[in-house]
Amino acid sequence: MRAPQAPLPTVSARWLLKAASLAILAAALCAWLTLCLLFWQGSWQLLYHPTAAVTRTPASVGLAFDPIGFATTEAGEPRLRGWWIPAGSDAHYNRYTVLYLHGQDGNLGDTVDALAALHAVGVNVLAFDYRGYGQSQFAHPSEARWREDAEWALQYLTATRHIAPGTIILDGKDLGANLALEIAAAHPELAGMVLESPLASPVDAIFRDPRARLVPAHLLVRDRFDADSAAAALHISSLWFLETLAPEQAGLPEKPDAFQKVTAPKMLVWLTPSPDATMDFENSLSRWLDDLRP
Repeated sequence: MRAPQAPLPTVSARWLLKAASLAILAAALCAWLTLCLLFWQGSWQLLYHPTAAVTRTPASVGLAFDPIGFATTEAGEPRLRGWWIPAGSDAHYNRYTVLYLHGQDGNLGDTVDALAALHAVGVNVLAFDYRGYGQSQFAHPSEARWREDAEWALQYLTATRHIAPGTIILDGKDLGANLALEIAAAHPELAGMVLESPLASPVDAIFRDPRARLVPAHLLVRDRFDADSAAAALHISSLWFLETLAPEQAGLPEKPDAFQKVTAPKMLVWLTPSPDATMDFENSLSRWLDDLRP
């Protein structure tokens, strides 16, 4: 006689519902963590827009220059590449060297006209591409890397070219102006700093993106470019160039918060779009250089 079979185990509907809910929550968490990872890896593209092909050089406007490479790796390869544009031997301000920090878009090839204006004033110029830009080493741009690149450029000027820090002037454009402000605040031994159209809130380009609302963007992104804090810590003379409409049309806008926080000597110049803008820039820079300490 066959023994009675044991009853099959049963699973309660409550257990099935709980297991399904946990599986859905786990899948949603994995999807959200993946989204966080993708945002962390790619959010830099919302702020930085580098290009690789350098299509213009100072030679295109008749300037003599030396291609340079510095900040070499252990294998002897330069991480950063740029241009050295010497002032003429009889140039009025050839005792000064300008370290030019370009903005977040393009590369050195887009700065040729700006470098020509600096050369016309009569200063030496060092301009370079950050990592990830132009012919410099490939790497995703970030505030930390930009600062490191700028520090390497300063070291190249002082250690390789033996230029006295007290004769070096930082000149930054757009996001490069925010970088110049941070570097200048950390180097009170420099002669001065020129800011061209610094950005009031650059990282808003990241945090205002719709995808930033789905992730803890402020925890994932470390870039800040806090101009106000850097300005408050500034101890060297600064010249600020800000763009505006013609004054008779709109009047001058309010001075930026960062400028108002500077306690060191400072000068503000409003530039209006006009054929004379470059001349106004050169004249204002010359007047400011005249007032710098020898």
